[in-house]
Amino acid sequence: MLDVSDVERFAALALSCVHREYPNKIAHVLQSDADALPPSELTPIFYGCYDWHSAVHGHWLLVRLLRLYPDAPFAGAAREALETSFTAEAAEIEAAYMAGPGRASFERPYGLAWLLQLTAELRSFDDADAQRWAEILEPMEAVAVNRYLEWLPNLVYPVRSGTHNQTAFGFALALDWARQTGHGQLETLLVDQTLAFHREDVNCPLAYEPSGEDFLSPCLMEADLMRRVMTRPEFSDWLSAFMPQIPEDGSAGWIRPGVVLDPTDGKLVHLDGFNLSRAWNLEAIAARLPEGDTRIASLLAAAAEHREAGIASVSEEHYEGSHWLASFATYLVTGKALEAALPE
Repeated sequence: MLDVSDVERFAALALSCVHREYPNKIAHVLQSDADALPPSELTPIFYGCYDWHSAVHGHWLLVRLLRLYPDAPFAGAAREALETSFTAEAAEIEAAYMAGPGRASFERPYGLAWLLQLTAELRSFDDADAQRWAEILEPMEAVAVNRYLEWLPNLVYPVRSGTHNQTAFGFALALDWARQTGHGQLETLLVDQTLAFHREDVNCPLAYEPSGEDFLSPCLMEADLMRRVMTRPEFSDWLSAFMPQIPEDGSAGWIRPGVVLDPTDGKLVHLDGFNLSRAWNLEAIAARLPEGDTRIASLLAAAAEHREAGIASVSEEHYEGSHWLASFATYLVTGKALEAALPE
């Protein structure tokens, strides 16, 4: 874990955007003229940070850092911002919006997964305010869970993209929530669907990565998901067939960080997040392999390169990246991926 001074800038980036309404990009289905409203009226909690899902994980960042660093200089401002956001009236409006007609696929699965991460973080925080906020967000949490339960039985194929629609990332975060809260129905659906989609996958085309707008690795995020549903020996064998290109000599060059030439381009800057998410994937995969596995050193060497490149990109200079990259950096540096509950 980083020192307080190192995470202060991540907290500052979230604090600067969670209540910043514009610029704003909304994914909004209008049923009539009455739906033509500003973001803060449509979704009065998650209207900042440029888009809904970034606002969600910006709030998650504040909760996580407040829990881990309760006495840090930013803690008071974080608590105040969360108190401002999390009101019962606003949560009811948000839940009604999510459940509204024409919105069955709203923020599915990416934003919904982050919402579940947020409520899971609140639930695990031994703090009176956090427990009260978790209760306030329960109507939204219930909508998110129902969306997964309705969607999963009808999902015939995985989505192997490197952006918001990717199923591996959405499954992983939702599965973590289900296990933490004891929601057996959602856990069973996610585990069964994951194994049906990916148990027989081999020779992932890692050389095709990254695509020009990726912020998630299709190959590594799938492996990060599979470590959650297999025993350690099973996962080791599966990984050998899925990613046979992992070297055993401790080298890092077998997989290189993505490059961003224009950080003012909101799509191209996705690759800075790609480096951060790849870093936590690589670290988590290495941690799941049996002790002494000869692939671990190369996984960790590549993780270090991606971590360095990703953390260096987290800056307030350009809002295109600053409104969301700090959340990915926080997920990485606080070891969130390593907290996942895993099969024995």
